[in-house]
Amino acid sequence: MIKKPRVAVLGVGYVSKNNFLPVLAQRDDIELVGVMARNLDNAKKAQRSYGIQNAVSTIEELIDLGIDCAFVLTPKACHAEHVTKLLNGGVDVYCEKPMATTLEDAAALVELSEKTGRKLMIGFNRRYAPVVQKAKQVFTERQADVIIAQKNRPETEYRATLENAIHMVDVMRFFCGECEEVHAISKYSDPDYETFTTAQLRFESGAAGLLVAERSAGQWEETIEIHGGGRTALVKMPDSVTIVDGKEKHTTEMTPLAMGWARSEDKLGFSYAIDHFLDCVKNDKEPLTNAADAYKTHELLNKILLSAGLAGME
Repeated sequence: MIKKPRVAVLGVGYVSKNNFLPVLAQRDDIELVGVMARNLDNAKKAQRSYGIQNAVSTIEELIDLGIDCAFVLTPKACHAEHVTKLLNGGVDVYCEKPMATTLEDAAALVELSEKTGRKLMIGFNRRYAPVVQKAKQVFTERQADVIIAQKNRPETEYRATLENAIHMVDVMRFFCGECEEVHAISKYSDPDYETFTTAQLRFESGAAGLLVAERSAGQWEETIEIHGGGRTALVKMPDSVTIVDGKEKHTTEMTPLAMGWARSEDKLGFSYAIDHFLDCVKNDKEPLTNAADAYKTHELLNKILLSAGLAGME
């Protein structure tokens, strides 16, 4: 058992500064010993802001600090390289999604995690969000028949489905298991900047799924509907979940969480994912969203991309 893990953070961009560093800096059960950024000045700014012991510009310097675990929050194109060096350096790793931009690199990370015996958890934080966990309680013992997952945003970006819809693909697997059939369509003038992707899925359990990933919506919106076994769960991320059983309807709002002061990192599941990873590091447990499980989400996403006529993860 590791009583007080020595923790490092790679990357000081938006996700790091908004969802990870504020959470880690407030913990008294870890030592926040290092932060790495390619631009050392940026690393030093984060060091000062969050009370981190050391700021470095290379991963080798970070490993030399004697860290137990690290959070890889760098751009996705860097994930495979950074995670590989950390695992080989004897470090347990939390890596933001996707764990790699190709299936080949992702598979290599799964194999390396198993070979080195180091933990590799992938940051599918939606699984850990309170409203999703509440819905999962309903569909743990009863089977979901239909799941509809939507993640819509106002503007597209480079390979938008890979960058963002992967969260919804993972949530669909979380509720329905493995998928055996995919039919997808997409709209684009430039296939690297798609307007939308939709997909109809058939799962091995017999459940059906519908994915909607629109990138010209009026605003950011995430919703999940799960139906089956006489129950319905309606999730409006990250603020509410409504459970309907044919006789009653119960809505749980996140407003009372932390007496109304809940942060986005709490409601979207980041802080709970961090809790889970650090507990796994301390007590030698296997993470829920470990590399082997996360690889299946990447595989399914690749099938959706190819079926939609988009570039896959080859």
